[in-house]
Amino acid sequence: MIPRFLITVGITLVILGLLWPWLHKSGLFRLPGDIVIERENFKVYFPITSAILISVILSLIFWLLRR
Repeated sequence: MIPRFLITVGITLVILGLLWPWLHKSGLFRLPGDIVIERENFKVYFPITSAILISVILSLIFWLLRR
């Protein structure tokens, strides 16, 4: 059970890593509600709206797969 979970997480991270440049260009992580604090030497980013959107989409997908 644990090895299958770790393999799934690993494959998911690899896929996200490969898709990251496309996701970044799509504007997904620059939605209204995402908080960005920029100062001279650092930048803090809280993707609140993007995280909620991704959570809703994944919940819907998993719900549909279980039916």
